[in-house]
Amino acid sequence: MIIYFGAAACAIAVVIVTSRLVRRTRAVEDPDPDGPTTGHTGAMLSALFLLAFAIAIVVPWTTSDAARTNTYTESQAISEAFWAAGRLPAPTGPHVQAELRGYVDLVRGPEWREMRDHAELTARGWAVLDGLRREVLAVKADTDELKDARGALLDRLTEISAARRQRAADAATEPPAGLLAVTVLTGIVVVLLPFLAGARPRGMTLVPLALMAAVLAAGTYLTIDIMHVFSGALAVGPDAFTSLSTDLQRIAAGG
Repeated sequence: MIIYFGAAACAIAVVIVTSRLVRRTRAVEDPDPDGPTTGHTGAMLSALFLLAFAIAIVVPWTTSDAARTNTYTESQAISEAFWAAGRLPAPTGPHVQAELRGYVDLVRGPEWREMRDHAELTARGWAVLDGLRREVLAVKADTDELKDARGALLDRLTEISAARRQRAADAATEPPAGLLAVTVLTGIVVVLLPFLAGARPRGMTLVPLALMAAVLAAGTYLTIDIMHVFSGALAVGPDAFTSLSTDLQRIAAGG
């Protein structure tokens, strides 16, 4: 962040030095609000705002889509693990299935609220998966069929853990703070530029300026509102796990 401020200070210093050097030449004065200096500055500031705004929108949008896809990947892995657990003898098989149903309820309930409010996953979810892996590893596979069933279940548990780690990364992902700061600052400067250039709009000329300010404010708020994957306007919901809960009940009932 210090480097950014240093770069900005150097740029301002270059402008000041250049303006003093130009004064010694036969350059044309440019005091008008609609002069070439203001026009050039306004165009560049608008372009900078649009660039920062586009990045601030596209990055969270892309992350949100990827996170939503990952929730379905995780739910599919849980469903396959549930089927694989059904091949293990009692009491291990039914117990693993019950734990998987409890894990789904945990994810779509308390854990989703934790991701929404604090951008974190619960420690209990990790404990459930670790406990299941230890329990499956402890199963004595005396036949090839049991070995295959145990191996398949362990593979599915690995996939669940991998998808869960990705979900944890998605929950903690947000655009760089500097990008949001540039978006907000350039938006403010674009709105205030006519006044800074010496213009004094009155009457109906204030209407388009006010509309532009309102649209910029709404767009800037949107970039802040979609910062986090599991909260805000683009929040990823627990739809995949809600539908999975119904599917697991159907599978357990033999449907």
